[in-house]
Amino acid sequence: MDAVAALSRCREKIDDIDRRLVALLNERTCIVEEIGRVKREAKLAIYEPKREDQVFENITSSNGGPMSGDGLKRIFERIIDEMRRVQKDRMVETSGAPQQKD
Repeated sequence: MDAVAALSRCREKIDDIDRRLVALLNERTCIVEEIGRVKREAKLAIYEPKREDQVFENITSSNGGPMSGDGLKRIFERIIDEMRRVQKDRMVETSGAPQQKD
């Protein structure tokens, strides 16, 4: 097999994985929106450092590699930042206050 065909096959696999990741991230976002509604009703803070520590422990303890734990943590820091923004935006949207954009 030539290199061009091998690259093409690998890229098709990556594209498929990326689409699955997008679906999973959107599924996660729906749950985060529900958490935001619960927090708003209970007047709880969006930011929960202990919960973030639990998430990091969960992902690093279930990691079988080859990605490093630090690499996964950096990715999940970004995911958590975005999820926190989603919660904040949804809480503002549903409270009737003007929504702020990034």
